[in-house]
Amino acid sequence: MTDGSLPGNLRVRPNVPDLLGLLAIMAGAVIVATAGRHMLVPIPASEAGTIHLNPAWLPAYAVRTTLRMFAALAASLVFTFTYAVWAAKSRRAGQVLIPLLDILQSVPILGFLTFTVVFFLGLFPGRMMGAELAAIFTIFTSQAWNMAFAMYQALRTVPPDLEEAALCFGLTPWQRFWRLEVPFAIPSLVWNTMISMSGGWFMVVYSETITVGNTDIALPGIGSYVGVAIEQRNIWAIFYAIAAMLAVILAYDQLLFRPVVAWSARFQTDEGTTLAAPDPWVLTLLRRTHLLRQACLRLGGMMTRIGWLPLGPRPSAPRRPLVPSRLLDSAWIAALAVCAITIGWKTWAYASTHYTAGQMLHVTMLGGVTLARVMVTVIVASLIWVPLGIWLGLSPRRARRAQMAAQFMAAFPANLFFPLVVVVIVRWHLNSNIWLTPLMLLGTQWYILFNIVAGASSYPGDLLEAAKNFHVRGWLWWRRVMLPGITPYFITGALTASGGAWNAAIATEVASWGDTTLSANGLGAYIAHATVAGATDQVGLGMAIMAAFVLLLNRALWRPLSNYAARHYTFD
Repeated sequence: MTDGSLPGNLRVRPNVPDLLGLLAIMAGAVIVATAGRHMLVPIPASEAGTIHLNPAWLPAYAVRTTLRMFAALAASLVFTFTYAVWAAKSRRAGQVLIPLLDILQSVPILGFLTFTVVFFLGLFPGRMMGAELAAIFTIFTSQAWNMAFAMYQALRTVPPDLEEAALCFGLTPWQRFWRLEVPFAIPSLVWNTMISMSGGWFMVVYSETITVGNTDIALPGIGSYVGVAIEQRNIWAIFYAIAAMLAVILAYDQLLFRPVVAWSARFQTDEGTTLAAPDPWVLTLLRRTHLLRQACLRLGGMMTRIGWLPLGPRPSAPRRPLVPSRLLDSAWIAALAVCAITIGWKTWAYASTHYTAGQMLHVTMLGGVTLARVMVTVIVASLIWVPLGIWLGLSPRRARRAQMAAQFMAAFPANLFFPLVVVVIVRWHLNSNIWLTPLMLLGTQWYILFNIVAGASSYPGDLLEAAKNFHVRGWLWWRRVMLPGITPYFITGALTASGGAWNAAIATEVASWGDTTLSANGLGAYIAHATVAGATDQVGLGMAIMAAFVLLLNRALWRPLSNYAARHYTFD
């Protein structure tokens, strides 16, 4: 590897790794340009409605799906660095933005499709661009909320001693954000970005197979391939899709996420027991290049200079608010009250003319049924993954392997399990209301596992050693040592798992295999049927009822538990 003390003409001389990297960059540019060209073709002239089940088409489909996923991921990062930062930095804005984020992460993705497809198709009439943007936006809604919550929580939990150090160094708000807060948030944000990519795969079938009323568009991709395979009962095509999906996940994990995770390790601040891991091969290859390494160093230097720009007032600068804080708070509360009254009045006027009391009561009861499924699913997932997650997290080597395996499993779309579930239910004449519920585990259990592994991995090693020296074993060890230590992580995992379960309800309360469709009573099935029928009023009612349930559950259960855990079970 080139040493920094060598003359400049040797540092920039290209080598074989440079050639490989440049070829990879050129290939990626060609792929992106080709996909962009297909997005501009007219809908009737394209083959978007024809999905071929021949496995020879899968590489091209995989590329199209992957590009949509990363386009949505880029939009999610922009959203995270604006929405979450605003909510964390402004107390008044956070009073509105965080409850709104609670609702958004639990609103079914198919519910967004009902309203966004018409909007995006109207922006680009007769062009595939509208359908592509609708699909990207749908994937965005399965990624952005989790990343935003991770960024928000990180910005709100920066250690006070680091904040004090930034104050002593006289950093401006801009410098403090880029030199302290963003680096502190990077490990959590990187890990949650990986989880969000898996969440995007979970709903990829719905994003690429757009069926809303009379609108029926199938975009070339793995998701639409799976949808056609299920419709035609082609089990071999399902296996081909699984293989293609695993290949794609392995590729972007090795090429992107492994190097980024290794890079983010430098920002770790926890005191947990860690095990040095070898550098990923991609990172090693990049370090052996000359041109690409110099380009990366120059880019990093430019970003560093931007982060050190002295934007904003210094901490020592006297600041006299133009308007007293109490007056601003009063005006803000008054504005919120006016908005709430206006929205409530408009909602009541619309509901009174479009819905009957019996209809709203019926949908509310369906919401109660889905709520019961959500809570049962979270409890079952907790009983399974809390002890296993602790066992995995206490060993750094096992934790890394578990994270890799969980990333693969979390990416499996629920639709891939529909054939088995439908065949079993039909063969044994089982109750769909009970036996479709396990499918919801696919959208919940991984959030709990990820957070429990993270909590056990960051548990202070000196406390574990002290418990061992005092011969604390058995149930006493669980009750007094481990469970209190991972409680904040469990609450975070259970909260996000609950949101994921509400979102997954729309995919798991209706399961199809060929011409056989099974449906369970619940709010998710109600929204799914209304979406397919193009009944916008019913979709809106279902989403409003679900939002009310989510807000009630978060405010009555998860937020109080989270605050209690932060007060009593946090290592200071």
